[in-house]
Amino acid sequence: MAHEENTPDTPDAAEAARRARFGALPQRITPAEMVEEKPASVVDPARNDYNDDEWLVRMGAF
Repeated sequence: MAHEENTPDTPDAAEAARRARFGALPQRITPAEMVEEKPASVVDPARNDYNDDEWLVRMGAF
């Protein structure tokens, strides 16, 4: 008993079915298109200001 596959009758029909499904590759994506650029956040100048009493808060000596 031979195994039968569900394929179109002629090789041309099978090729046409393949090309209809897989006929074109997706367009190429360049590495430059894969990178998203965002501007850096603005640095808060008051964030790193020196505070004379900071050690009191860190040491629990208040």
